Amino acid sequence: MKKGLLILIFLGLVLPPSVLAVTIENPLKAKTFGELINNLITFIFNVALIILPLIMVIAGAYFMFSGGDPGQVQRAKDLIYYTGIGFIIILLAKGVIELLKQTLIK
Repeated sequence: MKKGLLILIFLGLVLPPSVLAVTIENPLKAKTFGELINNLITFIFNVALIILPLIMVIAGAYFMFSGGDPGQVQRAKDLIYYTGIGFIIILLAKGVIELLKQTLIK
């Protein structure tokens, strides 16, 4: 244990600092706070675009396999309705943000 520590200390003293320097790349790829928010909003929008059809397919399966049960049919209708409302809210949020960017940045 002591030998390993002594070797690390020796290498730290002998090797030039450029060899020991570690650079960490920015994982967010954003240089400003505005870019960070824009990247985050775009990510959420893209996730919503992926999830929306999946939920619609699940709601369709509920509807098809309900067997005439009014509770299951209503559950499928509610799922489709609330998914649509959620998507409209996401679209409006993206639109409002773009509108604010265009208005304030001019």
